[in-house]
Amino acid sequence: MNAQQHVVIEESPRLTPGEATACGGDARMVAAEFLARSCPWADADAVLLVVSELVANAVRHTAAGWWRLGLTAGPEALVVSVDDCSPLPPVAREPDLSGGGGFGWHMVRSLAHAVEVRPGPCGKRVLASWVRPASVAR
Repeated sequence: MNAQQHVVIEESPRLTPGEATACGGDARMVAAEFLARSCPWADADAVLLVVSELVANAVRHTAAGWWRLGLTAGPEALVVSVDDCSPLPPVAREPDLSGGGGFGWHMVRSLAHAVEVRPGPCGKRVLASWVRPASVAR
């Protein structure tokens, strides 16, 4: 694959929180299709879990529940990006074993090869990337 392939899903900020949460399934489905078509070397389970966590965090931690998912597969790497309308970066917190959460950001950082948070004009962009293994033919 010489050229980068890119897919974007954009959700309207007019969605109710319940509607925005339901759209997380759409993000996973589109990501799974993209991986099968453009990035078969990637660990689909890890990537889909990261997509789920980033979208869930965008819904849970922003007033509007708005998010945008980007998927880019190049010859050397896969990058997942999620934009949301909060300027606040994700914060790792102590996981609550009684059901209060706190696992997602830890999982994202351990499953992706690299994670970066960039401020944007209307919020932030979280990028998670995976490098193509040298053993996988290009």
